[in-house]
Amino acid sequence: MLSVYLICVGKLKEPFYKDACAEYIKRLSAYCKLTLVEIPEVKLSKDPTLGEITNALAKEGDAIRQKIPPSARVAALCVEGRMRSSEEMARMIPAQGSQDKHLVFLIGGSYGLHPSIKAEASVQLSMSPMTFPHHLARVMLLEQIYRAFKINEGSSYHK
Repeated sequence: MLSVYLICVGKLKEPFYKDACAEYIKRLSAYCKLTLVEIPEVKLSKDPTLGEITNALAKEGDAIRQKIPPSARVAALCVEGRMRSSEEMARMIPAQGSQDKHLVFLIGGSYGLHPSIKAEASVQLSMSPMTFPHHLARVMLLEQIYRAFKINEGSSYHK
């Protein structure tokens, strides 16, 4: 069974985000082994400098790297990534019996991901040119992963 990792910077606090994520994690259990990893967001001052932000992103990036399994395919969510349709997203999900055993999605914190993490990812994925809270992006990504599995099985979920 494919292992899907969702590595996120920051912890969900709002119950409605937690409930939505829990629902999609439950649904995904029929299709993959999903591991959700939350990396603590580095605390910054109220009005951080660019240098402070860069240092925080580098520390978060190091913590993310430690959680990525060896030989995983990594997709980083970032504004400069390429937008994909749900069908294209479904093609990112390896078929049963594929050599790919681990698929990892990365979601940064409120300042995104360090440039080195984005550069190391095999895919840079953008959800939209609009700005969303990174906690909402987690829900949206889980739904799209679930939708991808449903597309691949030929279900009517995706209309």
